[in-house]
Amino acid sequence: MSQDDLTIDTSRADPSLYNEDLAPLPHSKRNWGAFEIFNVWSNDIQSLFGYTLAASLFLSYNLNGWAVMAAIILAGVIVMFLVNLTGSPSVRYGIPFPVMIRASMGVRGSNLPALLRAVVGIFWYGVQTYFASTAVTLMITALIGSDGGSGMLGLSPVAWLSFLLVWLFQMAIFWAGIERIKHFLNWAGPLVYVVMVVLMGIVWWEAGDQLLPAVSEIFTAQGEGQGGIAAFAAIVGTMVAYFAAVVINFGDFTRFVRTERQMKLGNLLGLPLNVAFFSFIALIITAGTVVLFGEALTNPTDIVERVDALPLTLLAAVTFFAATVGINLVANFIPPAYDLANLFPRHISFRTGGLITACVALVVGALWVSVISQIGVPGFVNAVGAIVAPFYGIIVVDYYLIKGGKLDVQALFSAREGDAYTYTNGWNIRGLVAFGLAAMFSLSTVVVPAMESLAGFGWMMGAALGGILYLALMRSQAVTAPAQ
Repeated sequence: MSQDDLTIDTSRADPSLYNEDLAPLPHSKRNWGAFEIFNVWSNDIQSLFGYTLAASLFLSYNLNGWAVMAAIILAGVIVMFLVNLTGSPSVRYGIPFPVMIRASMGVRGSNLPALLRAVVGIFWYGVQTYFASTAVTLMITALIGSDGGSGMLGLSPVAWLSFLLVWLFQMAIFWAGIERIKHFLNWAGPLVYVVMVVLMGIVWWEAGDQLLPAVSEIFTAQGEGQGGIAAFAAIVGTMVAYFAAVVINFGDFTRFVRTERQMKLGNLLGLPLNVAFFSFIALIITAGTVVLFGEALTNPTDIVERVDALPLTLLAAVTFFAATVGINLVANFIPPAYDLANLFPRHISFRTGGLITACVALVVGALWVSVISQIGVPGFVNAVGAIVAPFYGIIVVDYYLIKGGKLDVQALFSAREGDAYTYTNGWNIRGLVAFGLAAMFSLSTVVVPAMESLAGFGWMMGAALGGILYLALMRSQAVTAPAQ
């Protein structure tokens, strides 16, 4: 099968494994380039949480600011390396993550990682929808001067209206198709940067010649802990873990990219360079808040509240809304849509999977304030996220070391006994064992108090362990790569 012809014989494809959304996307139908990949990462980091994380890293560790910046850039380089590995197969074969992992876990076994990833994505999609709605609530309240009084389930009438409007807005974008999503990301990423640069300029102007001394003070070692190598490693681990949700299923996006070179350029611009620039903006604004307000503010909404100016409030609300919807589409909507389609391809399309995601997330977001945030559910979902980590190592080791960088695309959609990825009734038992053993370790870094010190590195260690165990088990079976 040539790289230019990725069509498969649908008459030989198992209906329980195939639909048009999961099928290889021909190169002739791809129109994503480096700019689109750059904006995937821009939208991923430009959320409220992403800003707060970047700003707080300079304040939370007993580490020189230059070392913090170096750790952030190193994390961007590591993530770039990781996603180049997982993105390349989907550029070559035009397949999304749940189809890609059929090669290692089996055509039926792929449902396990798909289901786990879907659970994490759907939950956080609902939560992020709520947080995006707070930006709309901020805007409406600023305009009318009231949030409507008491409401229900911890949300005021304006908050409920905002939540439903955001939910419908996201659904409208999704329902219009992947091209509309691409256009939104391409618009939201640059817009947020423009506003952030303008805000940085305003803060710099207002702070005047006091800004640089404030930056210098932040760049001196401060914060809790012993600093040194341990603090440096903790920052790297924290930043890598921040991007972990997209690292595994990056193929969901790179299947739309024309060439691998464009993917790598987009990753270079969107990760180490983008992360460094965004962190610099967060640093300057944070230093400015020290000068203007007497304390370091790392939450953008706190900054807006202190300024108390209607034009800035409206502009900030639009920016927060765009940034949060962007990361929601990238990390929490598109992946579950593909994952659910992989479970029952005959009945669930990409659109249907997105509709299911949105409906479940509607309940999660509506109950976030009054119920879910109070009963420890986020801890459960974080644990599921840690469990998924070994699949990264399994995917990479299987494709590059076991399969030699070649896949039998037709076999990815076949459950016939003896085909390349059927294994044992559609399950690769050795892959399942490797996953189970590695997942127990990565999960323990989240739930076992004695291993809390490893929590920041749990994802990377779990991924590495999954790959090592998988390689050992598969090599013992002397598996050979299928012919292309």
